[in-house]
Amino acid sequence: MDLEILKIASNTKNHKTIKNFTHSCKNRNRICGDVMEISIIVKNNKITDFGYQCKSCIYCQASVSLLSQNVINLDLKEVLELLKQSEFFFEKKENETLKKWKSLGKIINEKNISRKDCLLLPFTTLSKALKNE
Repeated sequence: MDLEILKIASNTKNHKTIKNFTHSCKNRNRICGDVMEISIIVKNNKITDFGYQCKSCIYCQASVSLLSQNVINLDLKEVLELLKQSEFFFEKKENETLKKWKSLGKIINEKNISRKDCLLLPFTTLSKALKNE
């Protein structure tokens, strides 16, 4: 296992419960059973707080940790574009979105393609949360 994955997953700053959330979703990876719950607060078209709870593998934990760090204080338009592009993260060798979001490229890469569903679970969960207004 890559030590970078462990290092990223160990950043649990946003591993918390948000009680006064504006959006939330609980989602399950039907392949391995990982469970992800994301709650966020959106104010003035920005994500102002992000909390997650998960019962999942280290890949999923690293992915949600990075996602949470990257979307706080980000305009919803940019977040929605990132979520839309996440479907294609593993399809292109030179992915333009991952060039912009360099920190995500640390774990979302060819080396970890076998863990694609685990790595993308936080993205699909956040996407569903934003659709469940």
